[in-house]
Amino acid sequence: MTQLALVIDLNICVGCHACVTNCKQWNTSGAAGPLVDENPYGADPTGTFFNRVQTFEVGEFPNTQTVHFPKSCLHCEDPPCVPVCPTGASYKRAADGIVLVDYDKCIGCKYCAWACPYGVRELDEKRQVMTKCTLCVDRLYNEQLPPAERKPSCVLACPAGARLFGDVHDPESVVSVAIRERGGYPLMPEQGTQPANHYLPRRRTQIPIQPEQLQRVDNPLRLDGREPLADAGEPLSADWEH
Repeated sequence: MTQLALVIDLNICVGCHACVTNCKQWNTSGAAGPLVDENPYGADPTGTFFNRVQTFEVGEFPNTQTVHFPKSCLHCEDPPCVPVCPTGASYKRAADGIVLVDYDKCIGCKYCAWACPYGVRELDEKRQVMTKCTLCVDRLYNEQLPPAERKPSCVLACPAGARLFGDVHDPESVVSVAIRERGGYPLMPEQGTQPANHYLPRRRTQIPIQPEQLQRVDNPLRLDGREPLADAGEPLSADWEH
């Protein structure tokens, strides 16, 4: 069975929120919307997002890192949000493994939000229905779009290429290869939900720097081949007079 999913490279994500804004734009005007904001600028802002990026610091000074962690519905292979839905509004598609919500059946009871261990279900306060990431299913099978654009909007928007999309059940897909070769892992596997989305771990990157690279080749303060002395207490013009 096909299982479409996202693979997010935490080593590349820079927290620019391009995926968030493009997701909001597409889904507000697309088949899944409108994703309204009742009070976006007040003291207690309300709004619906399919995708969010959480940024936090890890480690202790001076060995600290800033981590940008995108999170959306993980399209679990055993989604706990589906069996708790009293109306059958939450369901998992057999053809591609995408977990969706039928808004015509949803009564906004929030049972799915309570069952989801990842906190990715949100209530649309205007329509009073539960919303979540759809993997832009209205793009994936839209024959009016070029084949290269039949991907989730967040994948297309990422300027760093931190988001991959494909079938995790296909061992030769780009996502499966990335998971296998780069140690991809699911979020909170102890919950037993078998998340389809995976993350690629952060890696320590060392940049070799040679001593000659530390000297600026083109110094704008150089005059007739001579450079000013490195003395902050003297005006630079005094160095040129020697």
